[in-house]
Amino acid sequence: MQAVVLSEFGSAKNLRLGEYADPRAESGWVTIRLRASALNWHDVLVRQGKYGSPLPHVIGADGAGVRADTGEEVLILPSLWWGSGESAPGSRWQILGDHQPGTYAELVRVPAECAAVPRPPGFSWPEAAALPLVGLTTYRALFTRGGLHAGESLLVLGAGGGVATMAVTLAAGIGASVVVTSSSPNKIDQARELGAQCGVLYTEAGWEQEAKKLSPGGRGFDVVLDSVGTWRESIGALRPGGRLIVLGASRAEEVPLDVRQFFFGQYSLLGTTMGGPRDFAGLLALMETHSIAPPVIDKIFPLERAGEAHEYLEQGTGFGKVVLAHGF
Repeated sequence: MQAVVLSEFGSAKNLRLGEYADPRAESGWVTIRLRASALNWHDVLVRQGKYGSPLPHVIGADGAGVRADTGEEVLILPSLWWGSGESAPGSRWQILGDHQPGTYAELVRVPAECAAVPRPPGFSWPEAAALPLVGLTTYRALFTRGGLHAGESLLVLGAGGGVATMAVTLAAGIGASVVVTSSSPNKIDQARELGAQCGVLYTEAGWEQEAKKLSPGGRGFDVVLDSVGTWRESIGALRPGGRLIVLGASRAEEVPLDVRQFFFGQYSLLGTTMGGPRDFAGLLALMETHSIAPPVIDKIFPLERAGEAHEYLEQGTGFGKVVLAHGF
């Protein structure tokens, strides 16, 4: 089959279209003929060798297409072997594209339970491909872990990425009030179109206090969603007893905390990752009952330009999801 093959870790230029072995038939697995795949920051980390993937390798967690055995139009659950617990994944858990060949290809093979999700009505192929990882991650963060509900307030750090845009869409869709941060006034305006009330520029000193002033009564936010690792500032924007949800470390991997401030503030610190099948079912049900819009698509590249798509993603200038169209 044709696939974007990674032969050595490193730059986006190492992603090249070429031949790769077809998925082999095996009981309990199904093959999907892909129509689109979507980029995630996780793909960049896999490309850089952070997860010890085998080489040569096909990366990519997100995809949508047609089941080879039934002809059904499906999207892929990229959370493999989550396990029986809901509080955390089991020891076998991995993300599609880490060690199993991923979705930057003509075909992908996945466990049968990961390909049983019909394409949502009205979703284009790019929208369907863009939903799973970012939708699962955001749903689990806000609702399974964070317990966000209507009437509460949410601060989303960063306005333009896939998780941020999905967080604004989901939270506003259930009736929470949302504020965002960004380095770009234009991205704040775009977030307002998705349902955010307003935003602040994190490039300005004391941005967390400016954000706090925008919370209900200026007391601070019920929930802060932090995908960058700025815990000190995030805690500064919380109300007493608020919840800090952490799902990334793009800006910092180690954070000093004022322990006394933390326990006197009665804060909750919640770590989270992409979720499992129950989270996915919850996401799809929520989107249907609240008429939540599909993920925001920023830009679509043909599959053979996956390297350019990665370079674009790494620039951080986009708003929403970057998608690969498969012209097979």
